[in-house]
Amino acid sequence: MRKLSRGTLIFLIFLNGYVSLSLELAVLRQLSFYVGSSAVITSIIMAIFLGFMSLGYFVGESQKVNDNKIRPILNVSFLIIAALSVLAASFPLITEYFLLMYVGGIKSGAIQTFIYSLIFLSTGPFLFGFNTTLLSRQLHSYNKNCTGNIMAWDTIGSVFGSMATTLLLMPFLGVNYTVVLITILSVVGALILRRHWSVWIMCTIVLALSLYINSDTYQRKNMGILVNNANSTISVSEYDDNTRILYMNGLPMSVYNPENGGTAEYVNYLNDNFIYTMPADKKYKVLVLGAGGFTLGLKDTQNEYTFVDIEHTLKDVSEQYFLGQKLGNNKKFIVADASQFLKNTDIQYDFILLDVYSNSYQVPEGLITAEFMERLKSRIAPNGIIAMNMIVNPNFNDKYSRVFDNTFNAVFPYNTMRQVIGDFNPWTQKNDPSNVVYIYYNIENDGRIYTINKTPVIYDR
Repeated sequence: MRKLSRGTLIFLIFLNGYVSLSLELAVLRQLSFYVGSSAVITSIIMAIFLGFMSLGYFVGESQKVNDNKIRPILNVSFLIIAALSVLAASFPLITEYFLLMYVGGIKSGAIQTFIYSLIFLSTGPFLFGFNTTLLSRQLHSYNKNCTGNIMAWDTIGSVFGSMATTLLLMPFLGVNYTVVLITILSVVGALILRRHWSVWIMCTIVLALSLYINSDTYQRKNMGILVNNANSTISVSEYDDNTRILYMNGLPMSVYNPENGGTAEYVNYLNDNFIYTMPADKKYKVLVLGAGGFTLGLKDTQNEYTFVDIEHTLKDVSEQYFLGQKLGNNKKFIVADASQFLKNTDIQYDFILLDVYSNSYQVPEGLITAEFMERLKSRIAPNGIIAMNMIVNPNFNDKYSRVFDNTFNAVFPYNTMRQVIGDFNPWTQKNDPSNVVYIYYNIENDGRIYTINKTPVIYDR
């Protein structure tokens, strides 16, 4: 078999690095729908990925791998990577995996991620490391002192894979077609190494499967997915009573019934008690961090609304598929990170709703810290109100619920209330989370209390 040129070997090293990082990022994004993107989840995936890649480096160095057989071995390796990119990163197949996990009684996100990584993120990373070592051995036949060059091109490929995937491909092509591109690039690597008719057939089968299962048509028809990009997986479902539910990253983010105007229970509570009761003496400024389906104040045409969300498609999807109507002229949509928006604006708002969920039950970690709440507090106008929609245990049955409550009270020690949405039993020991709305009134409070020594109630009243 003809020896590969030096330029071809460098290109394959670059391609190997590109595909490895791009696949890792695509998998992280797809899994976030079910298990979130916390540091624990990311560390599990990266540990398995890097661990098996290191093993591939060791095995690729073995003298048992005959130099004359390196090229056909690499050909098979790239073909396997192409097939694994479909299995490991295609959203419909990931969905089937998590359904099996839940049926089997495995509900811990960390355990689900660990098992997934062992099954689907072991062989691929092993082959990435294995390929790099074999390609390096071939390149050393041209120059014995090219180790730095090899590492550089592998790293450059990883850098391009990282930047292109997160900044261009997932935001504009979508995650599904990013997976297709990863498959195509792996197939290109296989065909560069060998162009036998059997290789063409295998490449065609893998590519056809990737295109079919990752197509917008398939995912919209079979899973109702309207958007699947770097930030969000969005779908809208309509039920027999005409109620529509907007799903984002596994969470029913917003509810709307176009016939009676009904929304989610907590939104009904906020609309009825805080929004539609605003006096008509002025235009109140309302800020919504986490736009959802834009149902807060949907009927309000008087006051000024600013909806902030990192998902740029949310307004178009909501208007076309969820609300079935255009938002009023008094409603503005800004694509931005909630924390950065608060940092960069100097506007003080009369009402702020924090309603930010990246997936089921998970608020981005940076948005439940005391530092973020201080930033939120600095943007509320005098006599204004802050509301936070949280999914926690109303009876404090878990550490997360208790620590969040501690954090909220540390920043907002006075003029607060805590409204549980829906029915709950305060005596049950079940670990059932509910919508709990935390509310802060920005009213002057000197912190004075009544004691047996001083009780001037008559004057305070």
